[in-house]
Amino acid sequence: MTSTASASGRTGENVARPFEVVFVLLNASLEIAKIGKKDFSILNCDDHNNFLRKHKKDPSLYRPDILHQELMAILDSPLNKAGRVSSIYVETAGGVLLHIDPHTRLPRTFKRFCGLMLQLLQKLSIRSNAGPSKLLKVIKQPVTKYLPIGCRRIELSHSAENLVNFMDYVKKLPPTEPVVIIAGAMAHGRAEVSWADDAVSVSGYPLSGASALSRVCHSFEGLHGIV
Repeated sequence: MTSTASASGRTGENVARPFEVVFVLLNASLEIAKIGKKDFSILNCDDHNNFLRKHKKDPSLYRPDILHQELMAILDSPLNKAGRVSSIYVETAGGVLLHIDPHTRLPRTFKRFCGLMLQLLQKLSIRSNAGPSKLLKVIKQPVTKYLPIGCRRIELSHSAENLVNFMDYVKKLPPTEPVVIIAGAMAHGRAEVSWADDAVSVSGYPLSGASALSRVCHSFEGLHGIV
């Protein structure tokens, strides 16, 4: 399969960056299986329901579409296009750690996205079509060793006790302090981690992961005048 990831230019590359945002997406469903005599696939609840039930697995947990939606929310944001997203890390439910370069253009369709993730997990890296740089790669755990020094680590969860207006929340942070946003990429539960500095809920209503991340990006954009 030919990779659909490619490098793209950004506006503001020569502008001094007063802050950076890192995203960490946890418990992503990217499990590989061979379905019958067919090629290997990333398991998902829609296409592999019978296979999952046959192997006594809960189909509702196999939602790679959630990761796809969350990544698109980040990569498509003006925050990222302005060059303020420095890195994206994805940890799968199986404990595999991935690094996604913010320059990456992911496939827009779910089927092609799954094909790309399958290629990444099998080959361990995917290079840019425009050069030798690796846009997606499997890296060694733990994710904490890649995070910026002196960063503020914020976990997003609807079940967090601290309900905040995220725009007001980030206004109180030091303007040049790197921020790490931690979010779950799974259908159920909370991606609780011991290394977070704070846990907040960004809405009084349950939101999809993509919607919550869009709200976070919009707050940073508004705070720093990114239109």
